[in-house]
Amino acid sequence: MARSTPHRITCADGFELHASLHSPEGPVRGVVLVHPATAMPASMYFAFAARLTDDGFAVVTYNYRGVNPSGVAKRTRAGFLTWIDQDVDAVTRWAAEQYPGLPLLAVGHSFGGHAIGLSASSQRLTAAVMVASQAGSLRFIPSVRERLLVALYLKFIGPLCARLLGYMPYARLGLGEDVPAQASLEWSRWASLPRFYFDDPSVDAAARLGRLRMPVLAIGLDDDPWGPPEAIDLVCEHLTGCTVERRQFSPADSLGQGICHLGFFREHHAATLWPTVRDWLRRHAPVRVAHGPAVLRDR
Repeated sequence: MARSTPHRITCADGFELHASLHSPEGPVRGVVLVHPATAMPASMYFAFAARLTDDGFAVVTYNYRGVNPSGVAKRTRAGFLTWIDQDVDAVTRWAAEQYPGLPLLAVGHSFGGHAIGLSASSQRLTAAVMVASQAGSLRFIPSVRERLLVALYLKFIGPLCARLLGYMPYARLGLGEDVPAQASLEWSRWASLPRFYFDDPSVDAAARLGRLRMPVLAIGLDDDPWGPPEAIDLVCEHLTGCTVERRQFSPADSLGQGICHLGFFREHHAATLWPTVRDWLRRHAPVRVAHGPAVLRDR
């Protein structure tokens, strides 16, 4: 049985993040950071975290500032780079301090994968998994109808709400949690660029991704309307110092159940899709010495 305990993690600028540490009852083989998708609450990844604890991993889940709990987006001034340079950095450093000497790994979903690539703190990682982390340029969306719908939210509704309300009310729209205005405006701008944030000099994305040195598993989903393989490959080709393993999954790999952009971490994929990530993490956390006197043995 896993134990889940709430924590407050203080960033370099003093902001406190809401996080949970999911700990196995026995020895710990390594610690896994779960970086969420934009507007997705940490609770979405609790079931996935629990499965990893069954295999001896300690798992950290958390919310980006301004995303959760509800009602804080309007009061929070934060963009994607704030999340990357402050939030991701703080969570990574905190986890490394809690489990010194153990493998430090990360799983990033959508923007969470970008957060791994762009954060300087990811140089501490042993290995990482990116799930549905695509270059989010509108031009990559193959369906004209879907492209127009996404453009409506990103180019019209998002900027309008950001300027009038001070945040993007995704919760009211049934699309996740509210997002701070700055993040919404950045997302809108990057979506219009042919190569996403790689075309934004202020991000310096190519240099950021190029400094990492680790194995990376990059997962794409065939029924993801926003992330075709070429959009994921554009991100992967900038991980020039990493050994990148690419995998594509389709509904056929999960008993015909749809996956789409946000579905990989739904619990009904636990027996079909999650073992690939679990086994890959195990392969890159071979240390048998536990955090404490006990010794963890592979089952």
